[in-house]
Amino acid sequence: MFARFQSLIRDYFGFSHKESRGYVVLIILTLFFVLVPFLYRYVADRKPADTSVADQRKLDSLVALMQTEEARQPRFADRNDREKTTAERFSEPKLFAFDPNTASVAEWQQLGLPRWMAERIDKYRSKGGQFRKKEDLLRIYDFPPDLYDQLESYITLRGAPRSSRFSTDRPAANKPYATDRPSYANRPAYPDRPARPVLQPFDINTADTAQLIALKGIGSTLAARIIKYRDGLGGFIGPDQYKEVYGLDSLALSELEKFGQIRSAVRKIPVNTASADELDRHPFLSRRQAQIIVNYREQHGAYTSAESLKPIRILDAKTIEKLAPYLEF
Repeated sequence: MFARFQSLIRDYFGFSHKESRGYVVLIILTLFFVLVPFLYRYVADRKPADTSVADQRKLDSLVALMQTEEARQPRFADRNDREKTTAERFSEPKLFAFDPNTASVAEWQQLGLPRWMAERIDKYRSKGGQFRKKEDLLRIYDFPPDLYDQLESYITLRGAPRSSRFSTDRPAANKPYATDRPSYANRPAYPDRPARPVLQPFDINTADTAQLIALKGIGSTLAARIIKYRDGLGGFIGPDQYKEVYGLDSLALSELEKFGQIRSAVRKIPVNTASADELDRHPFLSRRQAQIIVNYREQHGAYTSAESLKPIRILDAKTIEKLAPYLEF
């Protein structure tokens, strides 16, 4: 049977006698290693190891020791608190009575605020900011509301001094507080900003990129694209052609329809003298269509109107209708 199986392998794969024998041995070894785990599970003894009396006593003593240690810990202790690192315990807030108008950066950090938040409060006060009531703390950007709830009962406002921005060299008793502020009437008048020039309609067929960029929704890239498409056509004949420019959204289209007027005539192609290359430059024609127009003209004579293009099968009625305003007969 082994020899027959070996001969089948030799005939099928084209092996030599030695190669086919090695292939059979490899298959047998592979099957052996695949079946070893299953054989081991079947043969191995599944009975649990017998634990000696001495080992059992050691295990019982360890369990009793663990239970004693757990009993010593306070039941109300939070598991998360026990797992905190030394750095986390050191950074825990230490609550005490404080005045937000005079507390230092270090004191804010002791109260539980990060350093960047404490420096933000200090910068706010250095620019004249004051806390007149407890809720004013929440006006600080990103101040944590949950931390405010913890600090609210410890906030003591002892009367914040007036901001140095409005103080004068004369004593406050000789001058009312209302006059400490600079008078708005005495402030220098700032010149009015120049009014933005009002856009006026322009000829889309002669406009440059500067006129197009002044419209909303049109940047330098779109302006260059509009002019390139316009020059390829020879000029726009109607506002509907604005939609053919790639990348224009509704805002840009509405601006073009509002300000881009058609005042000048389009540039036409002399269809009876133009070469295939000249016709191919027009966006409405492909290279093959341009060549067939020239070939048909050479065979049947000059074109007299757009109707004379209809016998060319490669041009459909829609293409001829769009192309006709740009052809000179």
